Amino acid sequence: MKLNNAGLKNRSQWEQKGYKLPAFDREAVTANTKENPFWVHFGAGNIFRAFQANVVQNLLNDGVLDRGLVVAEGFDYEIIEKMNRPHDDYTILVTLKSDGSVEKTVVGSVVESLTVDSDNAADFNRLMEIFRKDSLQMASFTITEKGYSLVNGKGELLPSIVNDFANGPEKPESYIGKVAALLYTRYQAGEKPIAMVSMDNCSHNGTKLYEAVSAFAEKWSENGLTEKGFKNYINNPAKVSFPWSMIDKITPRPNASVEAILKQDGVEELEPVITSRNTYAAPFVNTEECEYLVIEDAFPNGRPQLEKGGLIFTARETVDKVEKMKVCTCLNPLHTALAVFGCLLGHDLIANEMKDDVLRRLVNRIGYEEGLPVVINPGILDPKEFLDTVLNVRIPNPFMPDTPQRIATDTSQKLAIRFGETIKAYEKSSDLNTEDLKCIPLVFAGWLRYLMGIDDNGKEFTLSPDPLLDALAPYIADFRLGEPCSTESRLEPVLKNEAIFGVNLYDVGMAGSVCRYLEEMLAGPGAVRKTLEKYV
Repeated sequence: MKLNNAGLKNRSQWEQKGYKLPAFDREAVTANTKENPFWVHFGAGNIFRAFQANVVQNLLNDGVLDRGLVVAEGFDYEIIEKMNRPHDDYTILVTLKSDGSVEKTVVGSVVESLTVDSDNAADFNRLMEIFRKDSLQMASFTITEKGYSLVNGKGELLPSIVNDFANGPEKPESYIGKVAALLYTRYQAGEKPIAMVSMDNCSHNGTKLYEAVSAFAEKWSENGLTEKGFKNYINNPAKVSFPWSMIDKITPRPNASVEAILKQDGVEELEPVITSRNTYAAPFVNTEECEYLVIEDAFPNGRPQLEKGGLIFTARETVDKVEKMKVCTCLNPLHTALAVFGCLLGHDLIANEMKDDVLRRLVNRIGYEEGLPVVINPGILDPKEFLDTVLNVRIPNPFMPDTPQRIATDTSQKLAIRFGETIKAYEKSSDLNTEDLKCIPLVFAGWLRYLMGIDDNGKEFTLSPDPLLDALAPYIADFRLGEPCSTESRLEPVLKNEAIFGVNLYDVGMAGSVCRYLEEMLAGPGAVRKTLEKYV
């Protein structure tokens, strides 16, 4: 059983093993898509393969759509070259349900895959051809929040951005430079309308994409490298829109236990590929059953009926409320708390942490007691029901192979939005008192303790990637387990850093409690658990 066009001709062999197969004429859909593409997606990663591609497959199966997806990868070309193309753009979607059942689907809605490589003439010319098409309604993105940044950690323009600003849209180097060049192609083809839809898991994602693209339009116009009208085109929402969205679906790295299930079925060539850019890609993706995608309904060239596939289209204000509900209170802060303490306490699965009574109590208190009081009900999703599902179904799902080590990645970039917004809401409230927040400063202290790279048993562990590790290391370097020290005098610049915590912890009266918790966690082996038991 091979995952490609030839291997899938024997449909009965796959169906006997319990696989759902595409129920549409893929050749016809491919032809329709190549002639009149309607949706190109940037970012060939797991969330796209597990979510958007499956939604489109379901709509193709139901006859709602007659065209599929074009996927374009601009960060790691090897995903396309070593994963998409050898498997004829098919993916096996393995949905791991909380009742222990496994649903296996061969997803074939992606019918064309391209690299966003200006040195690859064939692929980039094809992308330009797609962007000239009247039929193109949307370009969407899952390229991570870092993908929209034009600067390094010091705030300096990246070299590729500097070059692209100077050289114009002819042969850009940077990811967003290439996207801007494709939009210039669309502008030159008659100022054709399009929605540029960021689906990345970050606040006000559409604005981040707009700011990055408009910086190119501004510079190119200023330097006389594009027609003056291009800047107006990018800034006209009736021509080019940048909707906000909120996406939520837990999609861990492809897991060996899932690979074993597929191998037992007889599926061949499942070995994952680790690319030269350290991307871990496999022919399958494993994910949970729950999924949410809420999108601002701003599509100047129209849009397909994706609501029939479960997506929710609404006003920008509602997207903002849903995003804040999820990112600031009802899911992401809980994940970060579990990630930090999971690494310290030796857990290797998020689900298993929910069997650890003190960690379960911690995230329940963060969610229900500290977070929920400041949530604004968005109307389309009930916050308490959402939180109930997160704490009782999604995070404890024993069949989801997600790890605290994965979620601990880039924590310095997450604390401000995941916890800082709640602190700000308490500060503004006449009914709530910031001093009542006990668990959020515990998480901050836990993160500072985590940065030592020594677990609660006194053993070293590898810190997850984070752009601020080097900058933070000097503040943590002198801490030793079992050696009393004054943490506040050493950490003052960190505790004042609003970019990290969303607030100056001194201004909100939280710096002292963070340091007291940290000092208790530094008392010796076992002190992290002891501190959690004491306060939670």
